[in-house]
Amino acid sequence: MKEIKAVVRPNKLPALREALRDIPGFPGMTVSKAEGCSAPSRHGSPANIKEELTDYTPKVRIEIVADDPVADVIVDRIIAISQTGQIGDGLVWVTPVDRAAFIFKTTPGSERF
Repeated sequence: MKEIKAVVRPNKLPALREALRDIPGFPGMTVSKAEGCSAPSRHGSPANIKEELTDYTPKVRIEIVADDPVADVIVDRIIAISQTGQIGDGLVWVTPVDRAAFIFKTTPGSERF
């Protein structure tokens, strides 16, 4: 299993949601609001302290735990839908997950992915 995390532009979320839901085996996702800024080396240092303290841009953070076969498809779909070619499009990263379980009453043996 893999945990996929992505930080993307909020205006890309509706199209991304639809594209991900079309993937067979898509397990669902958690979405939360986030703010961030790029490293100064990516677009130059802020001109003054006020700009440095307020240069955060709104983003959304997406978290998905998926079986290995579908994880690569999900990552590829996130990148394809979310890119605009501009600095600040976002970031996607994947980490291994040793175990995950749904939190609801289940029948024995069905609590895992």
